[in-house]
Amino acid sequence: MKALNIFTYIAALCLPLAATAQNPEIGEKLYTQYCATCHGVDGTGEGPLAELLTMTPADLTQLSADNVAAPGEFPLLRVIHVIDGRTGVRAHGGTMPTYGEVFMTETTGDLEEVGAVIETRGRILSLAMYLESIQK
Repeated sequence: MKALNIFTYIAALCLPLAATAQNPEIGEKLYTQYCATCHGVDGTGEGPLAELLTMTPADLTQLSADNVAAPGEFPLLRVIHVIDGRTGVRAHGGTMPTYGEVFMTETTGDLEEVGAVIETRGRILSLAMYLESIQK
């Protein structure tokens, strides 16, 4: 019975966070805050900091078109891994920030570890869903 109470408590804490996990509108806000300076407001890779980088930022509006494994299909899992960065798949040879760590650091102080993980995954998924919505 005690295990059930703990599970219920954790589920109650996480449901509000999970509800925002699939929200491209939140993803757009995150994109504007974290990505637009390099990738541009429109996602084409022409942000204000792009000229200062050693590697050209990717055109994020072409991810589906450039998907070699499944042409025309949005590579959701690959995009999630690149944004997260903690999986060992790093963009631009490692010059892109590891947003999984950034988001975890921002939320760990406010939430317990389990809640911070869920919030971080929700942010990454929301950001990926926004990127899917801007494909040409």
